[in-house]
Amino acid sequence: MSDHPNAPLGAPWPGPQAPPAPVADPLPEPVPEPAPPLWRRWRPLGLAAGLVVLLVLAGFTVTHYATRPGPPPPKAAGPPFDVGAAYRKVRPGVASIDATVGLGGEVASGTGIVLSPDGVVLTNNHVVEGSVVVKATLSGGRSYDASVLGYDRAHDLAVLKLSGADGLTPATLGDSGQVKPADQVLAVGNAVGTGAAPSSAVGRVTGLGRSITAYDENTGAGETLQGLIQTDADILSGYSGGPLADPAGRVIGVDTAAGAGYEFDAGERPHEGFAIPITPAADIARQIVDGKESGTVHIGPSAFVGLTVNDGANGSGALIKSLVAGSPAAKAGLEADLLVVSVNDEPVGSAATLVAIMDRHHPGDQLKITLAGLGGAQASVTVVAGSGPAG
Repeated sequence: MSDHPNAPLGAPWPGPQAPPAPVADPLPEPVPEPAPPLWRRWRPLGLAAGLVVLLVLAGFTVTHYATRPGPPPPKAAGPPFDVGAAYRKVRPGVASIDATVGLGGEVASGTGIVLSPDGVVLTNNHVVEGSVVVKATLSGGRSYDASVLGYDRAHDLAVLKLSGADGLTPATLGDSGQVKPADQVLAVGNAVGTGAAPSSAVGRVTGLGRSITAYDENTGAGETLQGLIQTDADILSGYSGGPLADPAGRVIGVDTAAGAGYEFDAGERPHEGFAIPITPAADIARQIVDGKESGTVHIGPSAFVGLTVNDGANGSGALIKSLVAGSPAAKAGLEADLLVVSVNDEPVGSAATLVAIMDRHHPGDQLKITLAGLGGAQASVTVVAGSGPAG
């Protein structure tokens, strides 16, 4: 796999690049970040948030929280940081993403990083998971419909393809292996919402190799993102999937978790955020573009059965909470309060296991779902997966 995704779809990707020349038309300087309106759905940044998320494709409801990191090191003195110049270099490769989410048609805001002139865009999986319509807006107000090429739920990454895009300016990717504590950084993202220019947040790298754990609200079971860059830049929820850049405008990370909205020990809001290092993220993006599925990478549309589930008691399975009307599961006669114990004879010990199994399937697959009712009696039904929301 090549090291870097700054090329058209299917072309070799070069390695980390020098910063591009300034754009011809000056772009707006970054502006202070307004507080996001209460009506906007706050999607979890990097599997870390105080939001209930509906995973429609296998469908369980979870609330994500971040582990509390240690105090950051003191800021070291450094050369002057021309924030406006860095913003102007980063801005052409930033996509503002608005995803219409599943059942209620609610719109969530996020950000993406342009990887190729023909519209390959990297973002967080949680930005588009459960979405039925995705739109991306680039500098100059150009707007595109987007489809999800694939995603890696375990690493919270997804790759989009913008329909009809041509001649876009890809972001300049740096080498995240060269990042050091106290390095100055600029985060750029779509925290304002639909139609607004991305805003920015300035800070320093306060830690490397950090881990963030997301906890299921029902069972306390955790899922962890590892190897993250920690920063004291005031990253807000809409920055999710956007670039964390160095002073030269090179992307060193994918913003994926922020202090805003976390449930810490005493409800504090530390100004700390987290980003996936760009070098491994670019490798995963290249794998998705190449159409290579793996244990964590899913290519193409998601398999949709139309359940919402919670963990069963004591690791006994995935308990059905509700069904989507007219969904494959509803048509097959599944009901609330039944326990899913296996899919195609693969044991299901939890809601997370069911999601992982569904991630390996596609629309049209036949799924033998084994259910247990009161008293433990079991029965199996065959469900043909439909085409459902992304991620």
